[in-house]
Amino acid sequence: MRFCKFLFVGCLSLFSLVSHAETVKGLYQVREPVNGQSPEEREQATQRALDTLVLRLTGDPKAAQNPGLATVRKDPQQIISQYGFEAGPPDVLKVDFDPGTTEQALRRAGLAMWGANRPSILAWWLNDSTEGSSLVGDGQASAAPLRRAAQHRGLPLRLPLADLNEQIVATAPNLEGTDPAPLQGASERYNADALLAVRAHEEGGQWQANWRLWLGDQKEAGTVQGVDQAALADAVMLAVNQRLAPRFVAKPGASGQQLIEVQGMSLERYAALGRLLEPFGGRLQSVDGERILYRVNGSADQLRAQMSLAKLQEMPVEQAPVPVAPVQPVAQGSAPAVAPVAAPVPQLRFRW
Repeated sequence: MRFCKFLFVGCLSLFSLVSHAETVKGLYQVREPVNGQSPEEREQATQRALDTLVLRLTGDPKAAQNPGLATVRKDPQQIISQYGFEAGPPDVLKVDFDPGTTEQALRRAGLAMWGANRPSILAWWLNDSTEGSSLVGDGQASAAPLRRAAQHRGLPLRLPLADLNEQIVATAPNLEGTDPAPLQGASERYNADALLAVRAHEEGGQWQANWRLWLGDQKEAGTVQGVDQAALADAVMLAVNQRLAPRFVAKPGASGQQLIEVQGMSLERYAALGRLLEPFGGRLQSVDGERILYRVNGSADQLRAQMSLAKLQEMPVEQAPVPVAPVQPVAQGSAPAVAPVAAPVPQLRFRW
């Protein structure tokens, strides 16, 4: 009951999410290279920034051309809060989009959106060259293009230390194999949600990479190319974004409403749960001790994927019995007793 007391008086504070998932920082800030600061160049870079943001938020390469965004494409200023130029090379136009007006525009267009809370990704990235193979480690200069690419595509990226023990494990056969087991043991220390294995090499003046991604029971793989290592890193992160987004996006009105129950609540977990359900328009329905009910918009699979980021365990849904009151004789002239009504039954149940 202490939780309920604090909840309803509004004494909420922000706590770290009890999971490995991360809130992507700078999700609504886009950096685009420019050639100078002319009005024409800024306009073109702004359009590219808008396309990048829409793709980052939806994972859909066709979303930016949605007819519902025509007015925004004609005048992006209506969802932009500020600009900024940064000297290079290359020179960069930094565009800050307003989260509120941007989300409203995307939802009016009926587009599915991926919230800022996303699975953390540990990347085992091996670069092959004529000088040999090298594992990209946290803090190395070779990590910078990977981090920029992950930020550009809206992904929370982690990199290993690349110490001697990890270099022994992160071999080409292990990175290109279909079984993640060899990498999983070395990955445990980083507490990431997803495992990304990439082997990159240069061939014929182009960089190519084979990548594999594991998130829970989901497995993805692909091959990409780039003119240089930066372009290759961006191509990998773009592919990962497009594979992950459909699992987490919530399209307005497409999946109907779901009533979900979560048990084992606390003040800290309430704050975390609110962030998890924000992309699904979560609305609090009731609180009963450590049990809470939310009404959300989204499919069961999307909600299961989202809740898995906080390591919640799904519970079987049990039909709540209708309470039966003893039949009492009705006195002449009095109103009949009101029949008891069953409590609403959630479609999904979870516990911490």
